[in-house]
Amino acid sequence: MIVVGGGPTGVLLAAEVRLHGVRVLVLERDAEPTRVVRALGLHARSIEVLDQRGLLGRFLELGTRYPVGGFAGISKPAPDGLDTAHPYLLGIPQPTTDRLLTEHAAGLGVEIRRGGAAVGLSQDDDGVTVDLGDGTQLRSRYLVGCDGGRSTVRKLLGVGFPGELARREWLSGEVALTASPEEVAAVVTRVRKTQQGFGVGPSGEGLFRVVVPAEGVAEDRAVTIEEVAQRLRVVAGTDFGVHSPRWLSRFGDATRLAERYRVGRVLLAGDAAHVHPPTGGQGLNLGLQDAFNLGWKLAAQVNGWAPDGLLDSYESERHPVAADVLDTARATAELLSTEPGPQAVRRLLSQLMDIEEANRYLVEKVTAIGIRYDFGGEHPLVGRRLRNVALTGGHLYGLMHAGRGLLLDQTGRLSVAGWADRVDLVVDESDELDVPAALLRPDGHVAWVGDDQHDLLSHLPMWFGAELPGPQVTL
Repeated sequence: MIVVGGGPTGVLLAAEVRLHGVRVLVLERDAEPTRVVRALGLHARSIEVLDQRGLLGRFLELGTRYPVGGFAGISKPAPDGLDTAHPYLLGIPQPTTDRLLTEHAAGLGVEIRRGGAAVGLSQDDDGVTVDLGDGTQLRSRYLVGCDGGRSTVRKLLGVGFPGELARREWLSGEVALTASPEEVAAVVTRVRKTQQGFGVGPSGEGLFRVVVPAEGVAEDRAVTIEEVAQRLRVVAGTDFGVHSPRWLSRFGDATRLAERYRVGRVLLAGDAAHVHPPTGGQGLNLGLQDAFNLGWKLAAQVNGWAPDGLLDSYESERHPVAADVLDTARATAELLSTEPGPQAVRRLLSQLMDIEEANRYLVEKVTAIGIRYDFGGEHPLVGRRLRNVALTGGHLYGLMHAGRGLLLDQTGRLSVAGWADRVDLVVDESDELDVPAALLRPDGHVAWVGDDQHDLLSHLPMWFGAELPGPQVTL
């Protein structure tokens, strides 16, 4: 299989597929890893994803935990009893996330090829042919475009990307300042009372990360240190003596969603499928969660046991999630406006967030722990991911590192014998679940609950294909 794009979405997807023994090649255009910090943190659901694969420890070592709470910069304490074992925001710069995920993928045997780009592709009933533009062609069973908002793969497929053009832009970068940290903090505190889209703070190695509203929309025009200094003077009344940038960039509030996530044997994930304003910090998280949803389904398809419709469920599950995130990003971007109307809505929303259930709803939306896929079941747990519950022999996520399905049975009477090559059986007496037993997909979402073996046997083929002879596995 080929993944085009070696960012966090692409390498996590490659690792997820590789867990199941599928050969994977990642093609990354850039010859060297980027130092540009496009994202600064991981929300609860992405933290759970890392925990489910045994990766979280290293991220926690290099990141910083911050309290969950707030929406569009409206600071509120997090509601009590969030349905997650990780009720915090993990602050960690994207280059570090990129590096850790790349090390994970490479450790599993994923081949990552830098300095080459896909410039053409074609597909037939058996696979996809990729043209690298240097006379080299590669052949693969499936291909996934994880190559960003300007995705070459999406354009080659002819998939529509409707949405709105950017109306506002911000300048960002890592720079040195002559102003002292105390002077910077005092100015930031003053300016952010009215300009939530502004920020200057330490980023390590004596540098500061700067985000400041731009003048108009320039899209692809390169950012200069002079432009950053000028905008700082306009917005903050000082340029802090800005100099010696490590990197400079600009980003806007364009919002677009791909019309389709799959065309034959080619699929889209991450920013190739959706772009939106960075407010709320959901972009990288949304891509990681795309990869986590798609990886095991692609592997099942390649390995020959995927039931009908499994691969198509990627689009039917993730497209609505992205549409909802885009709406949330639109709303939060409007609430950052300094105009009287949005400010009035902001004050009203702040009052509503004092109501615990309203606050909980918004926190679950931004952190993605409130997502429930439509599996057709009536039980409220079906379609949701299961938190990392404590079991007799440890914790649930510690049993999911291999990316297999799992039946968590508190009755001691159920069996997955015909699917033991794809589903593990864990008999547990901890009584941590509110249901007798739960069948989990490899991404941790609950596919079935109950205590009846016959009913279980009607649901296993829906997610794990046809029954095969084999011994029951008990962990």
